[in-house]
Amino acid sequence: MTNTNEQQYLDLLSYVLKNGHEKSDRTGTGTISTFGYQMRFDLSKSFPLLTTKKVPFGLIKSELLWFLHGDTNIRYLLKHKNHIWDEWAFKKYIESPEYKGPDMTDFGRRSLVDEEFAKEYKIQKKQFDESILDDDDFAKKFGDLGFVYGAQWRHWQTRDGGIIDQIANVIDQIKKTPDSRRMIVSAWNPEDVPSMALPPCHTLFQFYVNDGKLSCQLYQRSGDLFLGVPFNIASYALLTHLIARETGLEVGEFIHTLGDAHIYLNHIEQVKTQLSRELHDGPQLEINSDKSIFDIDVSDIQVKDYNPEPAIKAPIAV
Repeated sequence: MTNTNEQQYLDLLSYVLKNGHEKSDRTGTGTISTFGYQMRFDLSKSFPLLTTKKVPFGLIKSELLWFLHGDTNIRYLLKHKNHIWDEWAFKKYIESPEYKGPDMTDFGRRSLVDEEFAKEYKIQKKQFDESILDDDDFAKKFGDLGFVYGAQWRHWQTRDGGIIDQIANVIDQIKKTPDSRRMIVSAWNPEDVPSMALPPCHTLFQFYVNDGKLSCQLYQRSGDLFLGVPFNIASYALLTHLIARETGLEVGEFIHTLGDAHIYLNHIEQVKTQLSRELHDGPQLEINSDKSIFDIDVSDIQVKDYNPEPAIKAPIAV
């Protein structure tokens, strides 16, 4: 079986390497970028978890369940050994008056070139994570990331002080009015963007029902193609499976539409390594639970027949 799902992603990497424009960016790292690109994944064929490098599915499912719980504090993630949102919370802490440790200025890039600094950075971050897990007050003050995805999906705040649960609403729409063109969840709230640790990259998604199948289209304003986008593909594919299961439908397509699709300049060699690797058949998703989408556990969700190439490490731009 040809893995046409993953091939679309590899084609995107090749396209940006060949046609991308070099641009500056918020992090100071620099990118090569293209604007406007779309991929379509047939979820009935395979689950789109990359095989040309190992992608940690445990992190993807725990992050998605964190969103679906409406949680915005990294404590839940740390309990599941998920550190993908740590950097933003840690940055908030080291820039606060309560931080009394050594100077961590420009910590993201300095840790890559200064070995002693990198060691100290790991020590300080480990202590930070332990404090989040062990100290309720510390976790409340420094572990919360503000109005990020979980808040917008489940607790959108209205002008009159009310709350909108967009996920519950869209599930109800799919069940009652499956032909609706308004089955949309938005994470982009202009009022809240300035107070967010990281303004939403995956900003809006829409569902579509046809012939007993549920499809989902995501609009992502900004996509880190090497590190972030593989997570986003798998996460929204999983979300589509979970929503389909909740509404009694089969899965159709996940359509991924990107605005600024970019490769960081310090990821180019890693991308070339990935493109040189052998492509394998995609895995299959298994959900072993009768629980609702809001109660399902990380352990209930598994992939089978996943045989990827080894992971490829690359620095995250913060």
